[in-house]
Amino acid sequence: MYFKKFPKVQYETKGDGNLHQMTDITRRVRFFNKSLIDSVSYDMYDVMDGDTPESIAHKIYGDTKLHWIILISNNIQDVYTDWPMSVQRFEKYVESKYSDVNAIHHYEDTQESGDTKFKIEYPNDPAQTIPAGATAVTNYEYEEAELEKKRRIKLVRPEFIGKIKQEFENIIGG
Repeated sequence: MYFKKFPKVQYETKGDGNLHQMTDITRRVRFFNKSLIDSVSYDMYDVMDGDTPESIAHKIYGDTKLHWIILISNNIQDVYTDWPMSVQRFEKYVESKYSDVNAIHHYEDTQESGDTKFKIEYPNDPAQTIPAGATAVTNYEYEEAELEKKRRIKLVRPEFIGKIKQEFENIIGG
C-alpha cells in the first residue's frame, strides 16, 4: 500500500533519452497534523528476537502491509540499522566491531539531585579521572544497552489506523 499511493514520475534510467515511468520514492511522509498527534494513542511494544515490522503489523493490525505505519511512527528510516538486530546478528556485529568485546568501553556513575537520579558516562581514557565507585561498562554491555533502546517501540493503537491511512493519502495526494 505504501508506495502504491506515491505519484509517478518520468525518469531517464539508462542515459539513452528514453523516459520510464517510475514511483517517486523521494517523497517523505511525516505524520501528523496537530489534531492527529493529539488524538492518536500509542501502545509501547518490546520487539522480540525475530520480530519484523511486517510480523508486528500482522500481529497488531492484522495486515503485514501496514508495516510502514510502524516504521514512520518510530522514525525508522533504515530497517537494517534502526531496527533491533537478532541475537545472532548482534553477536556477529559486536565481534566484528571490537577486537576485545570484554574491554572497558566507558565508566558510569549514578548522580542524584533531589528525587532525580541520572547516569554520567566517563570515557575510558587514562587522562580522565574516574570517580570512586564508578562502574566499568564493557564494549559488549554498551552495545547490548544500545540494542535494548531500539527494542522499545511505539505502536499506533489499532483504532487509529483508519485516521493514519487517511492522513497518508492526504499527504501523498492519493
